[in-house]
Amino acid sequence: MNITSKRKSLKKLYEPIGLLFVKTHLTPNIITIISVILGVLSAVFFYHKMPLAGATLLFMSGFMDLMDGVVARETEKASKFGAVFDWLADKFVDSIVLFFIGITYSTPVLTALTVSLNMLHTFIKPVAYAEIGFSNRQKGKIDDPLEGIGFFGRPETIITIVFFSILERFNILGGLETGYIIIATLTFLSLAQRIIYLYIKYNKEYD
Repeated sequence: MNITSKRKSLKKLYEPIGLLFVKTHLTPNIITIISVILGVLSAVFFYHKMPLAGATLLFMSGFMDLMDGVVARETEKASKFGAVFDWLADKFVDSIVLFFIGITYSTPVLTALTVSLNMLHTFIKPVAYAEIGFSNRQKGKIDDPLEGIGFFGRPETIITIVFFSILERFNILGGLETGYIIIATLTFLSLAQRIIYLYIKYNKEYD
């Protein structure tokens, strides 16, 4: 799927809403904090077996994550700290939501595996930036080939959680237990795709 690689096309859909956020005078970092708060609340609701509320809050958290980027660009307040803070905030939300879904609807072993795979799938990128040397930026974001490699990332994970939360509410197809297995499997395959790509392209001695 790789929705992230289609960011330029999707911007046309959500940027007009982001322009409304500009008028609120909220800073990008404040919007990021709101995203984290919504993500934590989402995890709490999942833990208390309220999947529809958890999924709604998770969707809102992901949406706010899009808005902080729009506001940063439109107000010219993008900063290096903001980029790091946004990245860490995303991963904190992802890990806590996946953790609480896992301990509520899955097994401890699969929970540990899924959270670890999710972290590795993201942090392979900054490791590649440092070791291989991606540094070119376009509008504040590093332009790297891994953007289009890996078919199952953060957007796909959130969509899968939302979809299987609905199934969970109506006891269809195993609900979130099944969804969690799918997330773990597809995240592993997507991570493997990234590793294989880097191996084929960069498996050579340092100059």
